[in-house]
Amino acid sequence: MAANHYYFPEEVVEHIFHYLTSHKDRNPVSLVCKSWYNIDRFSRDKVFVGNCYAITPERVISRFPRLKSLTLINRTCPPHWGDSLRPWITTLISSGVNLEELRLKRMVVSDNCLRLLSQSFPNFKSLVLVSCQRFSTDGIAAIASNCRFLRELNLQENQVDDARGQWLSCFPDDCTTLVSLNFACLRGQVNFGALVRLVARCPNLTSLRVNSLVPLHVLQRILLQAPQLVDLGVGSFSTNPVSETYYKLENAIQKCTSIRSLSGFFRLVDPCCLRAIYPVCQSLTSLNLSCSPISSTKLCELIHYCRKLECLWIQDVIGDKGLGIVASTCTELQELRVFQCTTECSGVTEEGLVAVSAGCPKLKSLLYTCRQMTNAALITVAKNCPNLVCFILNTANPKLTDGITTQPLDEGFGAIVQSCKGLKQLRLSGLLTDQVFLYIGMYAEQLKTLTIHFAGESDDGMLYVLNGCKKLKKLDIKNSPFGNVALLANVRKYETMQFLCMFSCQVTLGACKALARKMPRLNVEIISPDGNNDRIEEMYLYPSLVGPRRDAPNFVQTL
Repeated sequence: MAANHYYFPEEVVEHIFHYLTSHKDRNPVSLVCKSWYNIDRFSRDKVFVGNCYAITPERVISRFPRLKSLTLINRTCPPHWGDSLRPWITTLISSGVNLEELRLKRMVVSDNCLRLLSQSFPNFKSLVLVSCQRFSTDGIAAIASNCRFLRELNLQENQVDDARGQWLSCFPDDCTTLVSLNFACLRGQVNFGALVRLVARCPNLTSLRVNSLVPLHVLQRILLQAPQLVDLGVGSFSTNPVSETYYKLENAIQKCTSIRSLSGFFRLVDPCCLRAIYPVCQSLTSLNLSCSPISSTKLCELIHYCRKLECLWIQDVIGDKGLGIVASTCTELQELRVFQCTTECSGVTEEGLVAVSAGCPKLKSLLYTCRQMTNAALITVAKNCPNLVCFILNTANPKLTDGITTQPLDEGFGAIVQSCKGLKQLRLSGLLTDQVFLYIGMYAEQLKTLTIHFAGESDDGMLYVLNGCKKLKKLDIKNSPFGNVALLANVRKYETMQFLCMFSCQVTLGACKALARKMPRLNVEIISPDGNNDRIEEMYLYPSLVGPRRDAPNFVQTL
Protein backbone atom coordinates (compact mmCIF):
# COMPACT_ATOMS: atom_id res chain seq x y z
CA MET A 1 0.00 0.00 0.00
CA ALA A 2 1.33 3.45 -0.85
CA ALA A 3 2.86 5.41 2.02
CA ASN A 4 0.62 8.44 1.47
CA HIS A 5 -2.40 6.30 2.44
CA TYR A 6 -1.16 6.65 6.02
CA TYR A 7 -0.93 10.44 5.91
CA PHE A 8 -2.86 12.45 8.50
CA PRO A 9 -3.52 16.15 7.87
CA GLU A 10 -1.79 18.31 10.48
CA GLU A 11 -5.16 19.62 11.66
CA VAL A 12 -6.18 16.08 12.57
CA VAL A 13 -2.88 15.37 14.32
CA GLU A 14 -3.12 18.62 16.29
CA HIS A 15 -6.60 17.60 17.42
CA ILE A 16 -5.28 14.20 18.56
CA PHE A 17 -2.39 15.84 20.43
CA HIS A 18 -4.91 17.94 22.31
CA TYR A 19 -6.02 14.77 24.12
CA LEU A 20 -2.48 13.67 24.99
CA THR A 21 -2.03 15.48 28.30
CA SER A 22 0.68 13.30 29.86
CA HIS A 23 4.35 13.80 29.02
CA LYS A 24 4.71 10.00 29.15
CA ASP A 25 2.33 9.75 26.20
CA ARG A 26 3.61 12.73 24.28
CA ASN A 27 7.30 11.86 24.45
CA PRO A 28 7.15 8.73 22.24
CA VAL A 29 4.52 10.21 19.92
CA SER A 30 6.72 13.24 19.22
CA LEU A 31 9.43 10.91 17.87
CA VAL A 32 7.29 9.44 15.09
CA CYS A 33 8.29 12.03 12.51
CA LYS A 34 9.49 15.62 12.17
CA SER A 35 5.99 16.92 11.58
CA TRP A 36 4.69 15.37 14.80
CA TYR A 37 7.77 16.63 16.62
CA ASN A 38 6.95 20.19 15.61
CA ILE A 39 3.28 19.83 16.47
CA ASP A 40 4.26 18.63 19.93
CA ARG A 41 6.81 21.42 20.24
CA PHE A 42 4.30 24.21 19.69
CA SER A 43 1.31 22.61 21.41
CA ARG A 44 2.83 21.27 24.63
CA ASP A 45 2.15 23.75 27.42
CA LYS A 46 2.92 21.41 30.36
CA VAL A 47 6.57 20.40 30.67
CA PHE A 48 7.97 17.88 33.15
CA VAL A 49 11.73 17.77 33.89
CA GLY A 50 12.44 14.69 35.99
CA ASN A 51 16.13 15.50 36.48
CA CYS A 52 16.86 19.22 36.50
CA TYR A 53 20.62 18.58 36.13
CA ALA A 54 20.27 16.82 32.79
CA ILE A 55 19.22 19.85 30.76
CA THR A 56 19.46 23.65 30.79
CA PRO A 57 16.48 25.99 30.97
CA GLU A 58 17.49 27.48 27.60
CA ARG A 59 17.20 24.07 25.97
CA VAL A 60 13.81 23.35 27.54
CA ILE A 61 12.33 26.64 26.35
CA SER A 62 13.84 26.24 22.90
CA ARG A 63 12.13 22.86 22.69
CA PHE A 64 8.79 24.06 24.12
CA PRO A 65 8.47 27.82 23.56
CA ARG A 66 4.80 27.94 24.56
CA LEU A 67 5.01 26.24 27.93
CA LYS A 68 2.72 27.50 30.67
CA SER A 69 3.26 24.86 33.33
CA LEU A 70 6.71 23.67 34.45
CA THR A 71 7.64 20.88 36.87
CA LEU A 72 11.26 20.58 38.07
CA ILE A 73 12.55 17.65 40.12
CA ASN A 74 15.91 17.67 41.89
CA ARG A 75 17.81 14.61 43.09
CA THR A 76 17.34 13.03 46.51
CA CYS A 77 20.79 12.88 48.10
CA PRO A 78 22.98 14.26 49.58
CA PRO A 79 21.61 17.55 50.89
CA HIS A 80 22.92 20.82 49.42
CA TRP A 81 24.04 19.15 46.18
CA GLY A 82 22.06 21.74 44.10
CA ASP A 83 20.00 22.91 42.23
CA SER A 84 19.09 26.60 42.24
CA LEU A 85 15.83 27.82 40.75
CA ARG A 86 17.16 31.25 39.75
CA PRO A 87 18.63 30.31 36.31
CA TRP A 88 15.29 28.83 35.36
CA ILE A 89 13.33 31.91 36.41
CA THR A 90 15.65 34.38 34.66
CA THR A 91 15.58 32.32 31.46
CA LEU A 92 11.80 32.01 31.56
CA ILE A 93 11.53 35.79 31.94
CA SER A 94 13.96 36.61 29.13
CA SER A 95 12.22 34.16 26.77
CA GLY A 96 8.85 35.84 27.26
CA VAL A 97 6.89 32.68 28.12
CA ASN A 98 3.52 33.06 29.80
CA LEU A 99 4.20 30.95 32.89
CA GLU A 100 1.09 30.07 34.90
CA GLU A 101 2.14 27.06 36.99
CA LEU A 102 5.41 26.05 38.70
CA ARG A 103 5.94 22.82 40.61
CA LEU A 104 9.27 22.23 42.35
CA LYS A 105 10.66 19.31 44.33
CA ARG A 106 13.91 19.41 46.33
CA MET A 107 15.04 22.70 44.75
CA VAL A 108 16.97 25.61 46.28
CA VAL A 109 14.54 28.53 46.27
CA SER A 110 15.41 32.02 47.52
CA ASP A 111 13.07 34.83 48.56
CA ASN A 112 14.45 37.01 45.75
CA CYS A 113 13.63 34.26 43.28
CA LEU A 114 10.03 34.03 44.52
CA ARG A 115 9.76 37.82 44.40
CA LEU A 116 11.03 37.87 40.83
CA LEU A 117 8.59 35.10 39.92
CA SER A 118 5.65 37.00 41.37
CA GLN A 119 6.51 40.23 39.54
CA SER A 120 7.28 38.75 36.11
CA PHE A 121 4.31 36.58 35.17
CA PRO A 122 1.00 38.46 35.37
CA ASN A 123 -1.09 35.33 34.76
CA PHE A 124 0.65 33.15 37.33
CA LYS A 125 -1.84 30.83 39.06
CA SER A 126 -0.17 27.92 40.83
CA LEU A 127 2.93 27.40 43.01
CA VAL A 128 3.74 24.00 44.52
CA LEU A 129 6.91 23.60 46.61
CA VAL A 130 7.79 20.14 47.95
CA SER A 131 10.85 19.57 50.17
CA CYS A 132 12.47 22.82 49.02
CA GLN A 133 14.75 25.05 51.10
CA ARG A 134 16.43 28.46 51.58
CA PHE A 135 13.28 30.59 51.37
CA SER A 136 11.15 32.26 54.04
CA THR A 137 7.66 33.60 54.46
CA ASP A 138 8.90 36.88 52.93
CA GLY A 139 9.08 35.08 49.58
CA ILE A 140 5.63 33.61 50.12
CA ALA A 141 4.34 37.09 50.96
CA ALA A 142 5.56 38.34 47.57
CA ILE A 143 3.59 35.56 45.84
CA ALA A 144 0.48 36.47 47.85
CA SER A 145 0.83 40.18 47.11
CA ASN A 146 1.57 40.12 43.40
CA CYS A 147 -0.11 37.06 41.90
CA ARG A 148 -3.61 38.43 41.36
CA PHE A 149 -5.05 35.25 39.88
CA LEU A 150 -3.49 32.73 42.27
CA ARG A 151 -5.46 29.49 42.48
CA GLU A 152 -3.02 27.22 44.29
CA LEU A 153 -0.34 27.75 46.94
CA ASN A 154 0.90 24.40 48.18
CA LEU A 155 3.83 24.11 50.62
CA GLN A 156 4.76 20.53 51.54
CA GLU A 157 7.59 19.42 53.83
CA ASN A 158 9.74 22.49 53.13
CA GLN A 159 12.47 23.97 55.29
CA VAL A 160 11.03 27.44 55.75
CA ASP A 161 12.20 30.38 57.85
CA ASP A 162 9.03 31.55 59.59
CA ALA A 163 10.45 34.74 61.09
CA ARG A 164 7.45 36.77 59.94
CA GLY A 165 3.87 35.58 60.27
CA GLN A 166 1.99 38.30 58.38
CA TRP A 167 2.19 36.79 54.89
CA LEU A 168 -1.51 35.87 54.92
CA SER A 169 -2.33 39.58 55.25
CA CYS A 170 -0.56 40.19 51.93
CA PHE A 171 -3.35 38.65 49.87
CA PRO A 172 -5.23 41.61 48.39
CA ASP A 173 -8.84 42.17 49.40
CA ASP A 174 -10.00 41.32 45.89
CA CYS A 175 -8.31 37.89 45.93
CA THR A 176 -11.18 35.44 45.43
CA THR A 177 -9.59 32.83 43.17
CA LEU A 178 -7.93 30.41 45.61
CA VAL A 179 -8.87 26.77 45.15
CA SER A 180 -6.07 25.16 47.18
CA LEU A 181 -4.03 26.51 50.12
CA ASN A 182 -1.58 24.36 52.09
CA PHE A 183 0.82 25.79 54.69
CA ALA A 184 0.89 22.84 57.08
CA CYS A 185 4.72 22.70 57.03
CA LEU A 186 5.16 26.25 58.38
CA ARG A 187 6.20 26.38 62.01
CA GLY A 188 5.48 30.04 62.74
CA GLN A 189 2.38 31.92 63.81
CA VAL A 190 -0.04 33.21 61.22
CA ASN A 191 -2.60 35.98 61.32
CA PHE A 192 -5.79 34.13 62.23
CA GLY A 193 -8.08 36.99 61.27
CA ALA A 194 -6.47 37.30 57.84
CA LEU A 195 -6.82 33.55 57.33
CA VAL A 196 -10.54 33.54 58.13
CA ARG A 197 -11.18 36.55 55.87
CA LEU A 198 -9.23 34.98 53.01
CA VAL A 199 -11.20 31.74 53.26
CA ALA A 200 -14.48 33.65 53.42
CA ARG A 201 -13.89 35.50 50.15
CA CYS A 202 -12.75 32.42 48.16
CA PRO A 203 -15.96 30.49 47.39
CA ASN A 204 -14.14 27.93 45.23
CA LEU A 205 -11.67 26.91 47.93
CA THR A 206 -11.85 23.10 48.15
CA SER A 207 -8.48 22.21 49.72
CA LEU A 208 -7.15 23.81 52.91
CA ARG A 209 -4.35 22.53 55.14
CA VAL A 210 -3.27 24.75 58.03
CA ASN A 211 -0.29 24.46 60.35
CA SER A 212 -0.17 23.15 63.90
CA LEU A 213 -0.59 26.60 65.50
CA VAL A 214 -4.09 27.22 64.17
CA PRO A 215 -6.36 26.51 67.18
CA LEU A 216 -9.76 24.86 67.19
CA HIS A 217 -11.77 28.05 67.64
CA VAL A 218 -10.20 29.44 64.45
CA LEU A 219 -10.80 26.15 62.64
CA GLN A 220 -14.45 26.33 63.64
CA ARG A 221 -14.76 29.82 62.12
CA ILE A 222 -13.06 28.62 58.94
CA LEU A 223 -15.42 25.68 58.52
CA LEU A 224 -18.44 27.92 58.88
CA GLN A 225 -17.08 30.05 56.03
CA ALA A 226 -16.10 27.09 53.82
CA PRO A 227 -18.52 24.16 54.12
CA GLN A 228 -17.59 23.25 50.53
CA LEU A 229 -14.13 21.96 51.54
CA VAL A 230 -13.18 18.55 50.13
CA ASP A 231 -9.64 18.31 51.54
CA LEU A 232 -9.07 19.52 55.12
CA GLY A 233 -5.83 19.62 57.11
CA VAL A 234 -6.45 20.67 60.70
CA GLY A 235 -4.08 22.43 63.10
CA SER A 236 -3.97 22.06 66.88
CA PHE A 237 -6.73 19.71 67.97
CA SER A 238 -6.55 20.32 71.70
CA THR A 239 -9.47 21.59 73.74
CA ASN A 240 -11.78 20.59 76.54
CA PRO A 241 -14.31 18.12 75.06
CA VAL A 242 -17.08 19.62 77.21
CA SER A 243 -16.30 23.22 76.29
CA GLU A 244 -18.29 25.60 74.10
CA THR A 245 -15.45 25.58 71.57
CA TYR A 246 -15.75 21.83 71.15
CA TYR A 247 -19.52 21.91 70.60
CA LYS A 248 -19.23 24.74 68.07
CA LEU A 249 -16.55 22.79 66.22
CA GLU A 250 -18.66 19.64 66.21
CA ASN A 251 -21.62 21.54 64.74
CA ALA A 252 -19.42 23.19 62.09
CA ILE A 253 -17.88 19.87 61.00
CA GLN A 254 -21.33 18.31 60.62
CA LYS A 255 -22.15 20.89 57.97
CA CYS A 256 -19.04 20.02 55.92
CA THR A 257 -20.57 17.14 54.02
CA SER A 258 -18.12 17.35 51.10
CA ILE A 259 -14.94 16.47 53.03
CA ARG A 260 -13.26 13.39 51.54
CA SER A 261 -9.67 13.88 52.71
CA LEU A 262 -8.57 14.65 56.28
CA SER A 263 -5.11 15.23 57.73
CA GLY A 264 -3.59 17.19 60.59
CA PHE A 265 -1.70 17.52 63.84
CA PHE A 266 -3.36 15.52 66.59
CA ARG A 267 -0.28 15.42 68.85
CA LEU A 268 -1.82 17.00 71.95
CA VAL A 269 -5.37 15.99 71.27
CA ASP A 270 -7.68 14.92 74.04
CA PRO A 271 -8.83 11.52 72.75
CA CYS A 272 -12.44 12.47 73.46
CA CYS A 273 -12.13 15.38 71.01
CA LEU A 274 -11.76 12.92 68.15
CA ARG A 275 -15.52 12.36 68.35
CA ALA A 276 -15.94 15.75 66.68
CA ILE A 277 -14.68 14.38 63.36
CA TYR A 278 -16.72 11.17 63.42
CA PRO A 279 -19.51 12.72 61.28
CA VAL A 280 -17.21 13.12 58.27
CA CYS A 281 -15.36 9.82 58.69
CA GLN A 282 -17.98 7.77 56.93
CA SER A 283 -17.36 9.71 53.69
CA LEU A 284 -13.55 9.89 53.88
CA THR A 285 -11.47 8.31 51.14
CA SER A 286 -8.13 9.62 52.48
CA LEU A 287 -6.92 9.92 56.10
CA ASN A 288 -3.43 11.11 57.02
CA LEU A 289 -2.46 10.63 60.67
CA SER A 290 1.29 10.36 60.04
CA CYS A 291 1.93 13.30 62.41
CA SER A 292 -0.48 12.03 65.06
CA PRO A 293 0.69 9.51 67.67
CA ILE A 294 -2.82 8.93 68.98
CA SER A 295 -3.27 6.02 71.34
CA SER A 296 -3.96 2.71 69.65
CA THR A 297 -7.40 2.41 71.23
CA LYS A 298 -8.68 5.81 70.11
CA LEU A 299 -7.08 5.44 66.70
CA CYS A 300 -8.91 2.16 66.16
CA GLU A 301 -12.19 3.73 67.25
CA LEU A 302 -11.68 6.48 64.70
CA ILE A 303 -10.80 4.12 61.85
CA HIS A 304 -13.85 2.02 62.64
CA TYR A 305 -15.96 4.81 61.13
CA CYS A 306 -13.82 5.12 57.96
CA ARG A 307 -15.16 2.31 55.82
CA LYS A 308 -14.60 4.01 52.45
CA LEU A 309 -10.89 4.73 52.90
CA GLU A 310 -8.68 4.26 49.86
CA CYS A 311 -5.58 5.95 51.33
CA LEU A 312 -4.40 5.73 54.96
CA TRP A 313 -1.21 7.11 56.53
CA ILE A 314 -0.64 6.17 60.18
CA GLN A 315 2.11 5.55 62.73
CA ASP A 316 3.20 2.18 64.03
CA VAL A 317 1.77 3.02 67.45
CA ILE A 318 -1.40 1.41 66.12
CA GLY A 319 0.17 -2.02 66.63
CA ASP A 320 -0.63 -5.32 64.96
CA LYS A 321 -4.11 -5.52 66.50
CA GLY A 322 -4.92 -2.07 65.18
CA LEU A 323 -3.81 -3.11 61.71
CA GLY A 324 -6.17 -6.05 62.05
CA ILE A 325 -9.01 -3.57 62.57
CA VAL A 326 -7.82 -1.60 59.54
CA ALA A 327 -7.93 -4.80 57.51
CA SER A 328 -11.47 -5.66 58.55
CA THR A 329 -12.79 -2.10 58.14
CA CYS A 330 -10.97 -0.53 55.17
CA THR A 331 -11.52 -3.21 52.56
CA GLU A 332 -11.31 -0.62 49.73
CA LEU A 333 -7.80 0.49 50.76
CA GLN A 334 -5.39 1.06 47.87
CA GLU A 335 -2.55 2.87 49.67
CA LEU A 336 -1.24 2.25 53.19
CA ARG A 337 1.75 3.90 54.83
CA VAL A 338 2.86 2.90 58.31
CA PHE A 339 5.52 5.25 59.72
CA GLN A 340 7.67 4.90 62.81
CA CYS A 341 6.40 6.87 65.80
CA THR A 342 8.83 9.43 67.22
CA THR A 343 8.14 8.17 70.74
CA GLU A 344 8.89 4.72 72.09
CA CYS A 345 6.27 2.18 71.19
CA SER A 346 5.97 -1.49 70.47
CA GLY A 347 5.79 -1.03 66.71
CA VAL A 348 4.38 -3.49 64.22
CA THR A 349 5.50 -6.87 62.93
CA GLU A 350 4.74 -9.33 60.17
CA GLU A 351 1.40 -10.14 61.83
CA GLY A 352 -0.03 -6.73 61.02
CA LEU A 353 1.27 -6.92 57.46
CA VAL A 354 -0.35 -10.30 56.86
CA ALA A 355 -3.66 -9.08 58.29
CA VAL A 356 -3.68 -6.02 56.03
CA SER A 357 -2.82 -8.04 52.93
CA ALA A 358 -5.67 -10.47 53.66
CA GLY A 359 -8.27 -7.78 54.30
CA CYS A 360 -7.20 -5.24 51.66
CA PRO A 361 -6.65 -7.13 48.39
CA LYS A 362 -6.91 -3.90 46.35
CA LEU A 363 -3.65 -2.53 47.78
CA LYS A 364 -1.42 -0.91 45.15
CA SER A 365 1.01 1.05 47.32
CA LEU A 366 2.43 -0.15 50.63
CA LEU A 367 5.01 1.48 52.90
CA TYR A 368 5.58 -0.56 56.06
CA THR A 369 7.94 0.30 58.92
CA CYS A 370 8.39 -2.72 61.18
CA ARG A 371 10.59 -4.18 63.89
CA GLN A 372 10.16 -7.80 62.79
CA MET A 373 9.49 -9.57 59.49
CA THR A 374 9.46 -13.09 58.01
CA ASN A 375 9.75 -14.58 54.56
CA ALA A 376 6.43 -16.33 55.05
CA ALA A 377 4.69 -12.99 55.67
CA LEU A 378 6.18 -11.43 52.53
CA ILE A 379 5.17 -14.47 50.49
CA THR A 380 1.62 -14.10 51.84
CA VAL A 381 1.57 -10.42 50.87
CA ALA A 382 2.71 -11.35 47.36
CA LYS A 383 -0.13 -13.88 47.11
CA ASN A 384 -2.84 -11.63 48.56
CA CYS A 385 -1.88 -8.35 46.85
CA PRO A 386 -0.69 -9.10 43.30
CA ASN A 387 -1.60 -5.56 42.15
CA LEU A 388 1.13 -3.85 44.18
CA VAL A 389 2.87 -1.12 42.19
CA CYS A 390 4.96 0.26 45.09
CA PHE A 391 6.38 -1.73 48.00
CA ILE A 392 8.67 -0.09 50.58
CA LEU A 393 9.80 -1.99 53.66
CA ASN A 394 11.61 0.00 56.35
CA THR A 395 13.38 -1.53 59.34
CA ALA A 396 15.53 0.04 62.05
CA ASN A 397 17.92 -2.92 61.83
CA PRO A 398 19.63 -3.15 58.41
CA LYS A 399 20.60 -6.76 59.18
CA LEU A 400 17.12 -7.86 60.15
CA THR A 401 16.59 -11.56 59.41
CA ASP A 402 13.54 -13.79 59.25
CA GLY A 403 12.01 -13.56 62.74
CA ILE A 404 11.39 -17.32 62.84
CA THR A 405 14.09 -19.01 60.76
CA THR A 406 16.81 -16.30 61.04
CA GLN A 407 17.38 -16.72 57.29
CA PRO A 408 17.86 -13.72 54.93
CA LEU A 409 14.66 -12.21 53.57
CA ASP A 410 15.55 -13.13 49.98
CA GLU A 411 12.67 -15.53 49.36
CA GLY A 412 10.06 -13.09 50.64
CA PHE A 413 11.15 -10.27 48.37
CA GLY A 414 11.61 -12.77 45.57
CA ALA A 415 7.94 -13.69 45.91
CA ILE A 416 6.96 -10.00 45.80
CA VAL A 417 8.74 -9.32 42.49
CA GLN A 418 7.53 -12.59 40.98
CA SER A 419 3.84 -12.20 41.89
CA CYS A 420 3.43 -8.43 41.56
CA LYS A 421 3.88 -8.15 37.80
CA GLY A 422 3.23 -4.39 37.72
CA LEU A 423 5.71 -3.45 40.48
CA LYS A 424 7.38 -0.14 39.61
CA GLN A 425 8.97 0.97 42.90
CA LEU A 426 10.75 -1.21 45.45
CA ARG A 427 12.78 -0.48 48.54
CA LEU A 428 14.57 -3.34 50.26
CA SER A 429 15.37 -3.64 53.97
CA GLY A 430 16.86 -6.34 56.15
CA LEU A 431 19.54 -8.96 55.61
CA LEU A 432 19.68 -9.77 51.90
CA THR A 433 22.11 -11.70 49.70
CA ASP A 434 22.80 -11.57 45.97
CA GLN A 435 19.99 -14.10 45.50
CA VAL A 436 17.31 -11.44 45.94
CA PHE A 437 18.87 -9.34 43.17
CA LEU A 438 18.81 -12.38 40.89
CA TYR A 439 15.06 -12.59 41.53
CA ILE A 440 14.65 -8.87 40.84
CA GLY A 441 16.56 -9.08 37.57
CA MET A 442 14.53 -12.10 36.46
CA TYR A 443 11.01 -11.02 37.42
CA ALA A 444 10.77 -7.25 38.00
CA GLU A 445 10.05 -6.41 34.36
CA GLN A 446 8.21 -3.15 35.09
CA LEU A 447 10.50 -1.89 37.88
CA LYS A 448 11.53 1.75 37.48
CA THR A 449 12.83 2.75 40.93
CA LEU A 450 14.96 0.55 43.20
CA THR A 451 16.45 1.60 46.54
CA ILE A 452 19.08 -0.67 48.12
CA HIS A 453 20.51 -0.05 51.59
CA PHE A 454 22.94 -2.37 53.43
CA ALA A 455 22.23 -5.28 51.09
CA GLY A 456 24.04 -7.70 48.80
CA GLU A 457 27.26 -9.71 48.91
CA SER A 458 29.21 -8.93 45.76
CA ASP A 459 29.18 -7.18 42.39
CA ASP A 460 26.97 -9.95 41.06
CA GLY A 461 23.94 -8.53 42.88
CA MET A 462 24.13 -5.17 41.12
CA LEU A 463 24.85 -6.86 37.79
CA TYR A 464 21.71 -8.98 38.08
CA VAL A 465 19.66 -5.79 38.42
CA LEU A 466 21.35 -3.81 35.62
CA ASN A 467 21.23 -6.71 33.17
CA GLY A 468 17.68 -7.76 33.99
CA CYS A 469 15.51 -4.74 34.76
CA LYS A 470 14.90 -3.33 31.29
CA LYS A 471 12.76 -0.37 32.43
CA LEU A 472 14.90 0.71 35.40
CA LYS A 473 15.20 4.50 35.66
CA LYS A 474 16.40 5.23 39.21
CA LEU A 475 18.86 3.16 41.21
CA ASP A 476 19.85 4.40 44.67
CA ILE A 477 22.45 2.32 46.55
CA LYS A 478 23.87 2.96 50.01
CA ASN A 479 26.31 1.03 52.20
CA SER A 480 26.44 -1.98 49.92
CA PRO A 481 29.46 -4.03 48.70
CA PHE A 482 29.08 -3.17 45.02
CA GLY A 483 32.20 -1.84 43.33
CA ASN A 484 34.09 -1.20 40.11
CA VAL A 485 33.22 -4.45 38.35
CA ALA A 486 29.49 -3.83 38.69
CA LEU A 487 29.84 -0.15 37.80
CA LEU A 488 31.74 -0.73 34.55
CA ALA A 489 30.21 -3.97 33.28
CA ASN A 490 27.08 -2.57 31.57
CA VAL A 491 27.72 1.14 31.04
CA ARG A 492 25.27 1.45 28.12
CA LYS A 493 22.47 0.84 30.60
CA TYR A 494 23.07 4.23 32.20
CA GLU A 495 22.08 6.05 29.00
CA THR A 496 18.50 4.83 29.45
CA MET A 497 18.35 5.62 33.19
CA GLN A 498 17.50 8.84 34.96
CA PHE A 499 20.26 8.41 37.53
CA LEU A 500 22.48 6.06 39.51
CA CYS A 501 23.51 7.08 43.02
CA MET A 502 26.09 5.09 45.00
CA PHE A 503 26.95 6.10 48.58
CA SER A 504 29.53 4.32 50.77
CA CYS A 505 30.05 1.49 48.31
CA GLN A 506 33.29 0.01 46.93
CA VAL A 507 33.69 2.32 43.94
CA THR A 508 37.03 4.05 43.30
CA LEU A 509 37.99 7.33 41.69
CA GLY A 510 39.83 5.52 38.91
CA ALA A 511 36.72 3.58 37.90
CA CYS A 512 34.63 6.74 37.86
CA LYS A 513 37.17 8.47 35.60
CA ALA A 514 37.19 5.46 33.28
CA LEU A 515 33.41 5.54 33.07
CA ALA A 516 33.42 9.27 32.31
CA ARG A 517 35.94 8.78 29.49
CA LYS A 518 34.00 5.89 27.97
CA MET A 519 30.57 7.55 28.22
CA PRO A 520 30.96 11.27 27.41
CA ARG A 521 27.17 11.79 27.39
CA LEU A 522 27.02 10.90 31.07
CA ASN A 523 27.70 13.38 33.84
CA VAL A 524 29.70 11.62 36.53
CA GLU A 525 29.76 13.64 39.75
CA ILE A 526 31.55 12.59 42.91
CA ILE A 527 32.32 13.84 46.37
CA SER A 528 36.08 14.24 46.31
CA PRO A 529 37.98 11.37 47.97
CA ASP A 530 40.12 12.00 50.99
CA GLY A 531 43.88 11.92 50.68
CA ASN A 532 44.34 8.46 52.13
CA ASN A 533 42.79 6.23 49.49
CA ASP A 534 41.18 6.11 46.07
CA ARG A 535 37.71 5.19 47.26
CA ILE A 536 35.02 7.83 46.82
CA GLU A 537 32.36 8.74 49.34
CA GLU A 538 29.53 9.23 46.89
CA MET A 539 28.96 9.10 43.15
CA TYR A 540 26.02 10.41 41.14
CA LEU A 541 25.73 9.80 37.41
CA TYR A 542 23.04 10.66 34.89
CA PRO A 543 22.68 11.18 31.13
CA SER A 544 22.89 14.80 30.04
CA LEU A 545 22.16 16.70 26.85
CA VAL A 546 24.25 19.71 27.85
CA GLY A 547 27.41 18.44 29.51
CA PRO A 548 28.63 19.24 33.04
CA ARG A 549 26.33 21.53 34.99
CA ARG A 550 27.36 25.03 35.97
CA ASP A 551 26.13 25.15 39.56
CA ALA A 552 27.91 22.17 41.14
CA PRO A 553 28.92 23.05 44.75
CA ASN A 554 32.56 23.15 45.77
CA PHE A 555 32.57 19.71 47.35
CA VAL A 556 31.34 18.06 44.14
CA GLN A 557 33.82 17.11 41.40
CA THR A 558 32.53 16.52 37.86
CA LEU A 559 34.72 14.07 35.93
